[in-house]
Amino acid sequence: MLAERLGVSRKTVDRYLSGVTKKPQKRLQAALAQETEAEWQPQAKAQARQRAASSTGLVISTTAYFGFGTEGSDAGRMRDIQVVLSPSHAAKILAARDTSATDSELHDAVAEAIADANFRVEGGGRAGLKVRVEAVERLDISF
Repeated sequence: MLAERLGVSRKTVDRYLSGVTKKPQKRLQAALAQETEAEWQPQAKAQARQRAASSTGLVISTTAYFGFGTEGSDAGRMRDIQVVLSPSHAAKILAARDTSATDSELHDAVAEAIADANFRVEGGGRAGLKVRVEAVERLDISF
């Protein structure tokens, strides 16, 4: 029950809901903010993750060393890359994270997604291009 979680009586909650009392005491105001965040944050995050995996994808911005296999014509070097990943890549990355994948497994999934989006067919490159991602200095993921 909300009143119990806030440490107040049910009547106090009713007064706020009806608008009779409008400005909560500092202690209650802090408790309300904490409870609102505790209830809202997980739901908002879950909805954003679902959108990323089904329709919007993820945006990855990174500074890392990108090297290429023997098929590559470009020498490896540090690059600043910002790329929008497809929902299918986003779903794989988020699923790996949810199943407690190791950092190495997550790194590989992100590297593969960046390679597909930026260096292979989607990015105008060759389908069989081998891409290595190493020495990651910065990695920002947003949905």
